[in-house]
Amino acid sequence: MSKRDELISKYAADLKEKCGVTADVDLLTKVTVGLGPSIYNADASTVSGSDEKELETIKKNFLIKKLGLSDSAALDSAIGSVIDKYGKSNRNKYRAVVYYLLVKHFKKESIY
Repeated sequence: MSKRDELISKYAADLKEKCGVTADVDLLTKVTVGLGPSIYNADASTVSGSDEKELETIKKNFLIKKLGLSDSAALDSAIGSVIDKYGKSNRNKYRAVVYYLLVKHFKKESIY
């Protein structure tokens, strides 16, 4: 099993245990591949739910640029609800899991 496959398994387990979501492994794999080498970097592979700058980066670089959504309060609301669903007290919020949940939230699976 490759390192990427191990990470995807870990992300799928996180989705099930912490978010109560059964992962669409095909979509999760595509989201993970889309993150490139950042998944192997301890800092870049996680999201800080309390860092406004990081949440703004997710909004601009992922939701607006990648998913093609228009900037609105709905984006901030969606990010907040995903962070809440993942668990604010959960220290390790994996970027791939957060992005996967956002793709599902906005029903943008077709982009992948």
